[in-house]
This record gives sequence, structure tokens and C-alpha cells, in this order.
Amino acid sequence: MPTGTQPTSVDVTDLGAVVDRTFARSGAPTAPRVAWFLDGLAAALADAGYEARAVPGPDVQVVLHVVDVEAARPYRRRRAPTFVVAVGALPQPPDDLLRVGYPVLVRGLANLAVLVSDEGPAAHFVTLEQGTFTLEHAGDDAAFFAAVLERVEPLASSHLVIANEFRTDLEPALWGGDEQTRQIERAGERLAGLDLLPAAFPIEEILSERDLRHVKLLFGIGGLSYGNVSARRQPSTDSGFGPEYWMSASGVDKAHLHQVGREVLLVRGYDPVGETMVLAVPPDLVPNRVSVDAIEHWMIYREHPQVGAILHVHAWIAATPATEISYPCGTVELAQAVAELVRRAPDPGRAVVGQRNHGLTITGPDLNEIFERIDGRIVRNVPMD
Repeated sequence: MPTGTQPTSVDVTDLGAVVDRTFARSGAPTAPRVAWFLDGLAAALADAGYEARAVPGPDVQVVLHVVDVEAARPYRRRRAPTFVVAVGALPQPPDDLLRVGYPVLVRGLANLAVLVSDEGPAAHFVTLEQGTFTLEHAGDDAAFFAAVLERVEPLASSHLVIANEFRTDLEPALWGGDEQTRQIERAGERLAGLDLLPAAFPIEEILSERDLRHVKLLFGIGGLSYGNVSARRQPSTDSGFGPEYWMSASGVDKAHLHQVGREVLLVRGYDPVGETMVLAVPPDLVPNRVSVDAIEHWMIYREHPQVGAILHVHAWIAATPATEISYPCGTVELAQAVAELVRRAPDPGRAVVGQRNHGLTITGPDLNEIFERIDGRIVRNVPMD
């Protein structure tokens, strides 16, 4: 496709994604203000077409999880694509919402934390991408909970694509990799040399040492470089699930992207029937899961044949256009939003676009060209709002 050609947009129906608009509660509130908030949000969700379920489980889209702010306990998804809202009580508005709320978010294994204070009353929101905001009650319950739903619903209704299907049909000639995997290996070493943060902000300044260890264990963070890299398989192939590409695995040290099936995986494409990323791996090996951003990379490769590689970093370049809503990583909606920015770029094959409060997605003909193009332009901290 020539540079500048406007490709066809990819939407949720193209991906076979059907969001189950259901919700349930987890845990019993002991604070009256939290009970009031949960009742109001549940009513707003029901009015918006969400079906209330008596018991949370893997088939429920949204779980309202009650937590103790001082000792939050996790909600266990068990790999289900569940959106978790951790809700806790505060006696009064916090002086530093991020430092109070982010540990609650982490300990609750939640996508969003809402701390409800009696003073106001008010709802204080903390997102995984470090975004914080507060909604004050102005005397009208209906208006207040409509505003809460407006903040929660775009995230809660987003569709996660986190399932992996491993097929032991990788060609023996590729068990040791190829030129693209070696390019990914070198890119991982260069990524480590950038000395970037594990998140888009200095997480070690917000979390205690204990909570930081928990995050590293939870997300499998093992090294000092973060983000992900991918490269289109050459010569370009299509397995029937879309373009094939190599991609770094989830939770591995990016400075050591060596072994095929463990640190680097061949993505065959996306299966809309099973709503899974299809991966080819060698036999007799326990593979790692592919990076959660695989659906986003698949979408970009499918739309733009001139893109040969993609780099994602938790860093920033000044004046970068960014997504409007901080959708969770691994969702169709975030992939769509990033793909739309790539589509609008003067040259989609060499685009630099931002994910709000999160980082950058950068396309190029190959990873070497991407690193040369961004050399000296990257800053470690992503601007937050």
C-alpha cells in the first residue's frame, strides 16, 4: 500500500468481539458511604444496559470489588478478561491521591480504584496509567452517578484480547529464529540501554518496597527494560489469521530476547472465533504468553503492509499526538485508538504516536531504522494528566 493511502478502519465487529455487558459485586462494604456509592453505580450500570449478576465470575464483564484502603485484598480474575473496579472508603479527601490510591489499585489487582470520601461526598479515581481525578457531589445523586458512569463505562465496556492459543506447528527451520528474531534480540539490548522505567512514571517513588516486589512478581518483571518489540515475518506471510510477525513475550527481560517460544514468539495472527492470539511454538516447550499489546500490533500490520516493525516504550517524545482515553492495555479499543493515530500520521510506515499517560508506539520499516530515528529524542517520564 503506498504511503499516505487511507486503509480501511478495523472495528470490534471485524474482530468478532462481543462484549458481555454484565456486572457483579465482590465483597461486602462496611462503610455506609461505600454502600451508597456501590448502590448508585450499580443502578447507573443497570440503566445503561448492564445485567446484574449475583456472583462474580469469569463470565462477568465488570466486577465492583470492595477493598480496605489500608489492607486491600486482590480480586482473582484467573486470566478472565474481567474489568475490576476497586472501591474503598476514605474519611476525608487525601492530600496526595496518587500515593494513597495507587497501592490500593495494585493490591486489589484492579484496573481502576475509586476511593469514596464522606466529605463532599466525592469519588477519587486512580488509573493504572497514573491518571487521577475527582468527582464532587453537587447535591444531585442522579447527576453525580451519571458523571461516575461516564468515567467508568468506556473502560469497563472495553474488550480485552488476552487469550493465547499455542500451536506446536512452528517450522523446525525457525526453532532457532531468523533474521527478524535476531533483529528483535538486538532491539531488546538497545531498549535496555535506554534505561527506561518499568511503568510510565517512577513507580518506585509511589509504592513501598513490599508492594513493588509484589508488582514485579505479579507481572513477571525480571529486568531493567520494559515495553515490547515486534517485526513482521519476512518474507511476509499470512496464515489465514492475518499477517505473521515475531514479538517479545510478556514479562521477560527485554535485554535477553533469545529463545523462540519463551522470549520471542511467532504470532500467526488473530482468531475472531476464539478471540485469541494464535501463536506457533516449537514442541516440547512450555511457552510464555505473548505481550498483551499483540492485538494492537496485529491491527497495525494488517492495515499497513509498509510497516515492518513496531516498538512500544514507556517514554515520551515532545509534541506527540496521543489517544484521548486511557483504555487498558490489550483491549480492542486501545488498539483501535492507536491504529487511528497511525492512520492519520503523514507516513503511517514511520509513525510516532502516543498512548495517553502510558507511552509511545512507533512504526518503521525495521527496528534498526526506528532506533536511529528516535535516538536522542526519548525522555523517560511520560507527561500525565
